[in-house]
Amino acid sequence: MRLEELEIYRMPMDIAEEIWLIVIKWDYFCKKTVGDQLVRSVDSIAANVAEGFGRFHYRENIHFCYYARGSLLETRTWLTKANNRNLIKNKEYESLLSSLEITHKKLNGYIKSIGNKITSNK
Repeated sequence: MRLEELEIYRMPMDIAEEIWLIVIKWDYFCKKTVGDQLVRSVDSIAANVAEGFGRFHYRENIHFCYYARGSLLETRTWLTKANNRNLIKNKEYESLLSSLEITHKKLNGYIKSIGNKITSNK
């Protein structure tokens, strides 16, 4: 299987592009403060899934998936700050939150499936 075939990789890649298109329109101060953190955290989700996928051992893969999950929750926080500061439209905010929630559930399922591989290989 290739990394690009993993839904849990493709989903945060798409969310990151949506967020990028929103943040790129902000003024310098907003980009430098909230935007930078938001883009870094959302980019980190797929990056950590990719790094874990590239590791040889299942336990290492899970380790990086935990980082991805942390980045996902950080992204939610920065998205909420952006919404609270009127940098993002409510409709976009709700849509992105929904996408992140679905990704969160799928990421938990992916972590569980990797864990099942560990126990079945014993």
